[in-house]
Amino acid sequence: MNLKLYFAPGACSFVPHVLLEMSGAEFEPCMVKLHKGEQNSADYQAINPRGQVPVLVNGGRPITQILAIVLHLDQIFPQMGFLPTEPMARAQALSTLAWMNNTVHPTFTHIFMPQKFSDQPDVQAALKPYNTQLFRGMLGELQALVQTLPNQGQPWLSGERFGPLDAYSLTLTRWGTMAGIAPEAHPALWDFVEKVAVEPAVARVMARERLQLNMTATA
Repeated sequence: MNLKLYFAPGACSFVPHVLLEMSGAEFEPCMVKLHKGEQNSADYQAINPRGQVPVLVNGGRPITQILAIVLHLDQIFPQMGFLPTEPMARAQALSTLAWMNNTVHPTFTHIFMPQKFSDQPDVQAALKPYNTQLFRGMLGELQALVQTLPNQGQPWLSGERFGPLDAYSLTLTRWGTMAGIAPEAHPALWDFVEKVAVEPAVARVMARERLQLNMTATA
């Protein structure tokens, strides 16, 4: 396989970045500097006309969107068990992954980039506190999922094996601190993402992306 991942530090591309690192396969990490507008360059638009990360290129063919990339990585690295194989457990894991990607993630986008949703300054200003409260509640939902793990006798969100739900939980919780939601607001969730962060592959990706877990002080 000839694998290349286009990622932006701290973005949702962290999820496939971790899975690739965990797989042990050779891949080329290609940083896209969103703050410099590199996603709008002609070269990158040729790879993904939507100008988004992540993009996984396998054998010269690009794959976009988190769900599609995660499913592809699960298929090409079946030995890693990124997603459960038992039908109901797999469906539940994909349901949670879809919720993270299509509900929790866009809620944060309304906080971090309100200009995407309105060109009116007063509307943009109103979007931030409203969506921060929504995001706080969603992190509460995520914490509730984490709190069920001991009763289920499983270490990770989709079972015995580390997977995309765990990597995404770190990303979303870290974003929460950027929105001013301190770790103390969801202590069980914070304990879990600290466990995620010290996984060797996760730690290597965090170092490569130069990520600080708690952004509260710098938000």
